[in-house]
Amino acid sequence: MEIKPARRSRLTLYIGIALVAGIIAGFILNKSYVGAENAAIANAEIQVKYLHEKMKQYEVVKDSIAFQTLLVQQKNVTLQKNAAEKGLLSSADVTRTFADIALFSDSLKAINSSLAALTDTGNTAYKSLQKQRELIGVQKSNNLVARDKKLDWFTVLADIFLRLIKMIVAPLVFTTLVVGVAKLGDIKAVGRIGGKTLLWFISASLMSLLLGMILVNIFKPGIAMHLSLPESAAGIGIDKAALTLKDFFYHVFPASVIDAMAKNEILQIVVFALFFGVAAAAVGDFAKPVVRALDAIAHIILKVTGYVMNFAPLAVFGAMSAVIAKQGMGVLKTYSIFIGEFYIGLLILWIVLILAGCLIVGKRVINLIKRMKEPILLAFSTSSSEAAFPKTMLELERFGCKDKIVSFVLPLGYSFNLDGSMMYMTFASLFIAQSYGMNIPLPTQITMLLVLMLTSKGIAGVPRASLVVIAGTLATFNIPEAGIALLLGIDPLLDMGRSATNVVGNSIATAVVSKWEGALEDGEKD
Repeated sequence: MEIKPARRSRLTLYIGIALVAGIIAGFILNKSYVGAENAAIANAEIQVKYLHEKMKQYEVVKDSIAFQTLLVQQKNVTLQKNAAEKGLLSSADVTRTFADIALFSDSLKAINSSLAALTDTGNTAYKSLQKQRELIGVQKSNNLVARDKKLDWFTVLADIFLRLIKMIVAPLVFTTLVVGVAKLGDIKAVGRIGGKTLLWFISASLMSLLLGMILVNIFKPGIAMHLSLPESAAGIGIDKAALTLKDFFYHVFPASVIDAMAKNEILQIVVFALFFGVAAAAVGDFAKPVVRALDAIAHIILKVTGYVMNFAPLAVFGAMSAVIAKQGMGVLKTYSIFIGEFYIGLLILWIVLILAGCLIVGKRVINLIKRMKEPILLAFSTSSSEAAFPKTMLELERFGCKDKIVSFVLPLGYSFNLDGSMMYMTFASLFIAQSYGMNIPLPTQITMLLVLMLTSKGIAGVPRASLVVIAGTLATFNIPEAGIALLLGIDPLLDMGRSATNVVGNSIATAVVSKWEGALEDGEKD
C-alpha cells in the first residue's frame, strides 16, 4: 500500500495550541465551575486523615509479642483448616474430618477474639469514628459524581474522538496486515519477521521493567513522600489480573473475528489476519482480487483517518480541560516527587530506546522521532496510544518503512510492546511496597519483574490495564492491594506519559525490524 506524499500540515500546531488552551481552561474551571465540588472533596480528604489519626490510638497493640504469636497461630490454623477441607472427599473417616474442620473454625474465632482484645477497636468511641469516616466517604463520592457530571461536556469531546479512532483501528489493522502478509508471499517470511519482532519486543519489555525497578530503588519515592496510607482492607474498585495459561490463549485466539473487531481486540484481529493473509498468499492469483479490494479499503480507511484527525484539537482541549479541572494544583503538590521521578524515568527510557535504535537504524532514528511528534503529542494529550495508531502507521511509511512490515509489527506492538506501561508497572508496584514500609528483597523483585512480564501480555485492550496488572501483582506478593488507591488520583497524569512512550517504543521497534529485513527506504523529505 503506497502512501502519497504528505502536504504540510498544521495539525501539530493546532494540537499544541489546544493543549495549552486546555491547561489554562482547566485551571479556571478548577477554581470556578467545579470549585465547590473540589473544595468539598479536599475537605473530605483532610477530615478522613484527621479521623484516621484519631483512630490510631485505639488500634495500638497492647502486647506486640502476644499479638505476633496469635497471628502465627491464626495462619497455621487457617492452613490446617484449608488442608482438612481439601482432603474431605479423600478422607477415610468423613465424620472425623468434619469434626476437625469445626474445631479449626472454633479455634479461629477464639484467636480473632484474642486479637481484638489486644486493641481497643471494640471501643464505642472507635466505632463512632468509623461511622463518621464512612459518612464522609459517602459525601466525598457524591461530590466526585457531581464534579464528573459537570465536566461531561468536556470529556465527551475526547470520548467522541476516541470512539471514532476505535471505529477505524480494527478494519485498518485487518486490511493492512492481510495485504502486507499476502505480499510477503509465504509463511517462512512471516515466521522470520515475527521472530525478529518478538525478539525486540521481549528485550525492550525486560529493559523497561528493569529500568523501572532500578529507578524506584534509587529514588525511593514511597519512603520520601510520607503519604497517609489507605487501610489494607479498603476496596479499590479494580479487578485483579488473575491470568492463567488458559485465559492467555483464550485472549489470543478469537472465537469470532466479528466479536474481536467489535471489541477492538487487536491481538485476536492480528491472529485472524495472519491466517487470512497466509492463505491468500497460498491461493495465489485466485486471491489477488480480494487482496486488491482490501488494499483499496485500507486506502479508504486512511482517508477516513485524515477526516477524523481534524477533530483531534477539540479532543485534546476537552481531555486536558477535564483532567486539570479535576486534579488542579493540589495533587501536583502532594505527588510532585512521584510524578517528577516517574517522568524522569520516562525520559531516561526514551534515551535508552533511541540509543538502542541508533545502534541498528543509525542517526535516522532522530528523524523518526521528529516525524512522530504529532502522534506522540496526540497520545500524550488523550492518554491513549490507540488514538495515535493510524497517524503512527502513516508516518512510519513516510519515514521509509515498507507497508508490509508496518502493518505486521505495529499492531503486535500494541499488545506486546507497551514500554511506558511496562516501566510504570515495576515503578508503581515497588512504590506501593515502599509506602507500606515493606522491604522487598532483590530476588523477590526480580521474580515480580518476570511475573509482570507475563501477566501484562494478556490484557491488551482492558480498561486501566496497567492498574489491573499491578493489583494482581500486589496480591501475588502479599503487598496490600489498597495501596492502588495512592495512584488512582494521579493515574490520568501518569497515563499521558505512558501513552506517549508507547508510541515512541513501537515506532522505533518498527524501524528496527524494517532495517533487519532490509526494508527501510529513504522515505520522504521533510
